[in-house]
Amino acid sequence: MTAAPAPGPSVVFDAIEKLYPGGAVGVAGVSLEIGGGSFVALVGASGSGKSTLLKMVNRLIAPSAGRVLIGGADVTDEPAHALRRRIGYVFQNIGLFPHMTVAENIAIGLRISAQQAGGRVVELLDLVDLPRDFAGRMPDALSGGQRQRVGVARALAGAPGLMLMDEPFGALDPVTRDQLGTAIRALHDRLGLTTIMVTHDMAEALILADRVLVMAKGRIVADATPAALLAGEGGAEADALVAVPRDQARKLAALEKGA
Repeated sequence: MTAAPAPGPSVVFDAIEKLYPGGAVGVAGVSLEIGGGSFVALVGASGSGKSTLLKMVNRLIAPSAGRVLIGGADVTDEPAHALRRRIGYVFQNIGLFPHMTVAENIAIGLRISAQQAGGRVVELLDLVDLPRDFAGRMPDALSGGQRQRVGVARALAGAPGLMLMDEPFGALDPVTRDQLGTAIRALHDRLGLTTIMVTHDMAEALILADRVLVMAKGRIVADATPAALLAGEGGAEADALVAVPRDQARKLAALEKGA
């Protein structure tokens, strides 16, 4: 019997703030802990601060005050490039290098050649459900969903315990988005990751995450399980976000009855 993987590290935001020139507030005094091995979704309207908060974890954005801890260690305790090698990062625009093959893109973070990393590349292609012969293809020969799967494989190449995802499915069609979301959740469970995902899609957050953090004006205004949010326990901002997929489901049900 295969042992369950050790859970990923905890992430702590300790009075974290981000202020911009002119007085604009990106993040306003957020303090919370994300338990190791959990899947947390960050949701909110555009400009609410969710992507800014996420990017302070891997130091793509430096906070104006406060600190971020991963597994109890301050993220500033080591060089940024060393920190990022231990964190998987997937974002909407994927960022594959167009002049490199799929295998070369996946192996880039391993600091060894694609030829040397051949076994690991094959393992990762299997992990994200892509055919092994895709290793030699160029990114422009793949669909959007396939390219995003390559992005996920690249993020997992260094066997990180922590995965950050910034609107990872935003550029995909609804069917591909749903399939990839399901695959990501399965990978999270299989590998024992700690996953923090930014999304503007409340239905996606409710379906995939164990815990949903709602942001507004740089603050966490709701912190609850999907069940609690659906029960109306998250407050006004959360209720407004939950109302969108709920209203869509109601309209679809009405259409079905009228068909």
